[in-house]
Parts: sequence; structure tokens; C-alpha cells
Amino acid sequence: MKIVAICGAGIGSSGILKVNAERVLARLGIEADVTAADIASIQTAASDAQVILTSAEFVDAIGKTWADVIVINNYFDAAELTAKLQESLG
Repeated sequence: MKIVAICGAGIGSSGILKVNAERVLARLGIEADVTAADIASIQTAASDAQVILTSAEFVDAIGKTWADVIVINNYFDAAELTAKLQESLG
């Protein structure tokens, strides 16, 4: 499974989201390749992703995708990440 964390520059907030998502997935026992990317490279970075993690401000810029786009409000809230990933991944 491929999960992509998206932010404006692909360095700061997407990196934080990537690390926290990896921690949550490990606790859930779910294996996934989690990467961080900037919004400009979304078509390439997430072309084969099953899940895209991002903030509300980038949803429209993601465009058409087969991936499940999950809006994360607080990148540091493990409970929010856990609930939303569990809902998405079943």
C-alpha cells in the first residue's frame, strides 16, 4: 500500500505527517510505504497511491485521483490520524 503526505513545499508539514502516519500504522499493524511530497508533484508522487494525507487547503489542488483523500486537521494528533486511517483502510 502506498500513502502520500502532501503539503506546499514537501518538506515541513508533509514530513511531520509522514512520520506520525508511520507511527500510527505501525501501532495498527498495517504495512505501508509512506512518502512526503509537495503539491506541485502530486500527479507523479501519488499516481499509484491508495491514500493521500493532506490539509484542507490542498484538497482542490490535488485534482482527480483514485486515492482516498484524507484531510488531517492536526498533524500531531495521533488519535485523529488513527481514526481517519482506520476508517479509510477498514
